[in-house]
Order: sequence, then structure tokens, then C-alpha cells
Amino acid sequence: MSELTSQQEGAAVLVGVDFGLPHFDSELEELGLLAQTAGLQPVARIVCKRKAPDAALFVGSGKADEIKELAELHRASEVIFDQTLSPAQQRNLERQLDVAVYDRTFLILEIFAQRARSHEGKLQVELARLQYLSTRLVRRWSHLERQTGGAGVRGGPGEKQIELDRRMISESIKRTRERLVKVQKQRGTQRRQRERRATFNISLVGYTNAGKSSLFNALVKARAYAADQLFATLDTTTRNLYLGTTAEGGRRQVSISDTVGFIRDLPHGLVDAFKATLQEAVDADLLLHVVDASNPNHPEQMAEVQRVLAEIGADTVPQLLVFNKLDALESAQHPLHLQDEIEVEGVQVPRIFLSAHTGEGVPALRAELALRSGSVGPAMTLEADAELHDAAP
Repeated sequence: MSELTSQQEGAAVLVGVDFGLPHFDSELEELGLLAQTAGLQPVARIVCKRKAPDAALFVGSGKADEIKELAELHRASEVIFDQTLSPAQQRNLERQLDVAVYDRTFLILEIFAQRARSHEGKLQVELARLQYLSTRLVRRWSHLERQTGGAGVRGGPGEKQIELDRRMISESIKRTRERLVKVQKQRGTQRRQRERRATFNISLVGYTNAGKSSLFNALVKARAYAADQLFATLDTTTRNLYLGTTAEGGRRQVSISDTVGFIRDLPHGLVDAFKATLQEAVDADLLLHVVDASNPNHPEQMAEVQRVLAEIGADTVPQLLVFNKLDALESAQHPLHLQDEIEVEGVQVPRIFLSAHTGEGVPALRAELALRSGSVGPAMTLEADAELHDAAP
């Protein structure tokens, strides 16, 4: 962050470039929410259209000058781009604008670093951050410009120092991966224990801020952290959920997991680093795909979730669509039926409308889960007090 006294600490100018893609956010609403979640304050927004990114400045020199004037006018200390910048583009923009320049990938990494709580989550974020920074040594390590080229000769950048820094980051990446593998083995052991108990496994998936954690709390009274913000939950939490009695008269118990939310243009480094967390979705018997029914962009958000599920190999797991935030819909938008089916990528998928906030529709979801898990008898509302696993060391 810039420390210039003439600038407002945390004040950010948001920049979006429209390349003609269908999901372009012309209002930069999501980028603004990401910035606020990271602790920044958007003070201005600017959007431009281009056929292709400028190789040097991403937006071209004329638009860069316009962004600089806007930043100076609002005394902004950072400029945030809604797309991913190359290391060279980021470095050139900072020189041109005289302020710190970040992209969407860095912003998401910062939020994940702030929110990760478990040992595994912190390792995953650290790995993604190291992989991101490893490509930006030229920009991050400004002291390299002062290295001498040899004995008695003052020259350009010190290649030896760059190699040393790269080796240090490479070694850090290797150590972090090794530690992450150990945690993944532990989680795999816990998963196999559940499989031996023949537990029916359910995973909550969906776009960030769709209300997954709120629904998780409504189902199991887990008191998991839930807030109206992006990436409120990063670490997977798994609890027992009691749904009724079995044919033999025993209580039917299933396992339900709350997972990290997805977002458009999620950095591939984070997808790779969070394989262990997202593995809960791959190994699930049923995915509860939670959708924010009140968001006008929910079809695009659903498509993004489906894309990530396919990327991690979870697209073949049966799904139950849960259209949440029924209470936030206008009366004219309320569905005629709270349970129906819709087509998702050529497949008919059952859907339930509910409100995790008010509880409307939650009993119907419990009944549906009881049927799918093989339970008979009425679904019960019992507090699940046994956490099956935690990613703590």
C-alpha cells in the first residue's frame, strides 16, 4: 500500500476493460465488493472497451493517462484492474500511474490470506501466493536494480540476486507443498473412515455469498461464520446431520460439508492449491448447489460453478439445486411452486426454493435429503454436535 501523505490510504480506483465477453461486469459491482472485502475503499470506477489487451499497459497510453488523472483527483493510493495483468503490464502501469497497481488475482489472494483460519487453509493460500509472486520478482524486488555487475563495475540488475530470490521462493513452494501433502493425507484418512462407516456425504457448493454457510447453520445449528460478504467461509467444515430413523429403527446420520465459494475468474493457482478442500465435493454422494435467487446474474454464477466443478472432476456427482434467499425476492418474483425441476447443461435437476434466513422451505429440503440418503420416517431437527474433522494441525 502507498504511504504518500497526499493520498488516501486504502482509496482505490477500479478499472474494467470490456473485450466483448458475455460476463463482463460493466458496473464493476463484484470487483467493488472484492475491494471492500480486502479492506479497500473504491472511490472511482472507469470502464473502457478494447479488442485486445495492450501489450505494455493493458489499456493503452491514452487510457492510462486518464486513469492517472482520476487517481490524482480522488487521491487514490491504489488502482485495481478487474482482469489479470502480466508482470510486465503491472510494472509498466505502476511507473506510468505513480501508484500501486493490483489485479483481480492479487485481490482474491489477499482476501484468502486474511480469511484462512485452519492450518490447511493457510498452507493452501501461502502456496498460491508464492506461485503468484514467483512470476513478479522483477517488480517486487526493487533492490535488484542497485546490484553491481561485477568487481569494480557498476551495472544493471544483479542476475545473481534474482536467481537467489527465485531459488528461495522455489524452495518455499516445495516445503509448502510437502506440508500440504501431509495434511491432505490426514484428510484422506478421515474420508476413508467415513466411507467405512457407509456415511452418506453431502457437500454444499455454490457461488460466493450465495448463503451456503447460512444454510449450513440452518441445517445443523453449527454456528459457522456467515456474513453478507464475499468469501466469508474459506475452510471446509463437516458436521453430522440427523435426518430421521432408518428402517431398523435407528437414527439416520449423514455427513454435510460447507466448502469455499466459487467466483468468476478464480485464479488457477487457488483452484490447484485448494484441491484438498474441493475434494470434499468430488467425493460427495450429493451436491447441494446453493444459488442466490435474488441475484439477477445467478444464471452466469451457476454456469461458473458448473465450470469449476467440471475442472475438479465433480461434474458427475448428483446435484440438488437450492435457490436460497427466497425472502429477498419481490412478491411478483416468487415461484408458483417451491419444488420443481430445471435443465442444467442438458440434464433435468431438481430444485428447491427456500430461505436459510427465515427457515421457509428448509423442512422440505430436510425431507428431500432424508429420501435421498435412504432414511425413512419424519426428518428430525437435531443439533449436530460432532464435528467429523477439522483441518487444524
